[in-house]
Amino acid sequence: MAARKDFYAALGVDKKASADQIKKAYRKLARQYHPDRNPGDEKAEARFKEISEAYDVLGDPEKRKQYDRGTGPFASGPFASGGFGGGGFDAPSFGDILSNLFGGSGGGRAQRQRAAQRGRDLEAEVSISFEQAINGAQVPIAVPTQMPCTTCHGTGAKPGTAPKVCPRCQGRGVETEGQGMFSISAPCSRCGGTGTIIEEPCPTCHGSGSMRTVKRYRVNIPAGVREGSRVRLAGKGEAGPGGGPPGDLYVVTHVAESPTFKRKGDHVEVEVPLTIPEALRGAEVEVPTLSGRKRLRVAPGTKHGTVQRLRGEGLPRLGGSGRGDIHYRFVLDVPGRLSREQEEAVQRLSEVMNGDPRARLFEGARAGAGERGGS
Repeated sequence: MAARKDFYAALGVDKKASADQIKKAYRKLARQYHPDRNPGDEKAEARFKEISEAYDVLGDPEKRKQYDRGTGPFASGPFASGGFGGGGFDAPSFGDILSNLFGGSGGGRAQRQRAAQRGRDLEAEVSISFEQAINGAQVPIAVPTQMPCTTCHGTGAKPGTAPKVCPRCQGRGVETEGQGMFSISAPCSRCGGTGTIIEEPCPTCHGSGSMRTVKRYRVNIPAGVREGSRVRLAGKGEAGPGGGPPGDLYVVTHVAESPTFKRKGDHVEVEVPLTIPEALRGAEVEVPTLSGRKRLRVAPGTKHGTVQRLRGEGLPRLGGSGRGDIHYRFVLDVPGRLSREQEEAVQRLSEVMNGDPRARLFEGARAGAGERGGS
């Protein structure tokens, strides 16, 4: 039998690493070696499959326990199991105990394990531009997943051989300990609850019956997605064990920021600089929209920070109807350094501008002091 793969080394984590540390390590390596980032690089694709296989095991609490114990498909002896049923005695469920107390077969748990199950949901990440998020797009993705082994066709046994009925449990998948009304059943310690054993494991999948592969899809991203939106592709997840239905694939979107448009829910905000004369006298200025350009009328005496709204020109509402708004925030464009001509113009302006805009601050302060003195 081939040497057991070191999945911890494949992800570069310690055997005591937490689930969160394992997930972070996988995501970092998956981005680095993703086939879309390394087109035509066979070594990168092989590494991508390696880290995907490692995460498939270490990212699943039950599979990780079996891997650490060396049971199920990770057993190193002639009694290796062909599935992920685990080895040794797991804690019996309350249903198992009741089944024994009232004369049942005691195989409820093992039978459920061997029944058809829905496949695991998968998750993939995709990076898109701000424009693609607004208008929608079709983007390619590569998804690591499992498929039936092409060598053994999913049996887990070496070609020319077949799984055999477990001699310990006689194919029931459970063993019973104790006697009388307190006997307790648990998954068979030799076959892991599958009811069969593989004496000669498949050299390709090492008895698991499945192999890692990379499937490629073109995903339709709807208009209006946000950072972290999840697009569901029904039935594109992993195949279900025992012939069960496949899981779903969820595509998580990462949207690049726009240098012009700042997203605020379904609305966007645009900062529009105004010169001092434009703010004082009013003007008609050209502004960007999500579909082109428009002209806005700036009222005379517009203050710094004034917001003008353009209804229905914002982002499309995801899963709904209509669009949000665009908020244009006017800011005064004050030059850092003035030429002599500009200084003379500012001086003339200051001479004709009447009043002190800060006078009302002191008037309010005097009024407040007078109220306190009279109380």
